[in-house]
Amino acid sequence: MTAAARFEGVSHLYGDKLALDGVDLTVPAGCMAGFIGPDGVGKSTILALASGARRIQRGRVEVLGGNIGHGEHRRSVCPRIAYMPQGLGRNLYPTLSALENIEFFGRLFGQGREERAWRTRELLAATDLTEFADRPAGKLSGGMKQKLGLCSSTTRTYSSSTSRPPASTRCRDGSSGISSTGSARAALASAFS
Repeated sequence: MTAAARFEGVSHLYGDKLALDGVDLTVPAGCMAGFIGPDGVGKSTILALASGARRIQRGRVEVLGGNIGHGEHRRSVCPRIAYMPQGLGRNLYPTLSALENIEFFGRLFGQGREERAWRTRELLAATDLTEFADRPAGKLSGGMKQKLGLCSSTTRTYSSSTSRPPASTRCRDGSSGISSTGSARAALASAFS
């Protein structure tokens, strides 16, 4: 089985609180996987470690074929990883519009003007936020903030050297092609494939 992520003997502390204790886990590539469990059992910590957003304290975490704890590998794969931290709208700027938030993250990830424009358009359309593009993020509903946070975190899932993707694409699960927003929906659906 090809793994998108593999955890070996991973332990993590927050102060004196043990969040993960010797976790061994393999997340297969090419499928959708979820972590289900009660509050405080380490689900968010596992995702933060896999994304490279949190430092590995003990154990080994391999993501997309290499050790995410090694800076060179982390820098090479992070543009392929979309991570939205826990907490509604924590990765958003409330006074910027929905469009400005996505464009800000696009600039942060080194995208040129043309690339930012088509990515932003596709992400807004894929999440039904186009009509709210000019609304400040702080004035969006909770669900809209979740979608905008997802857009902002996934705007980098195509490398900045990639040309515009085709208007129709086929999802990894074999479902039918999706129209002009296909690339955005595919990115939202399979960030770890």
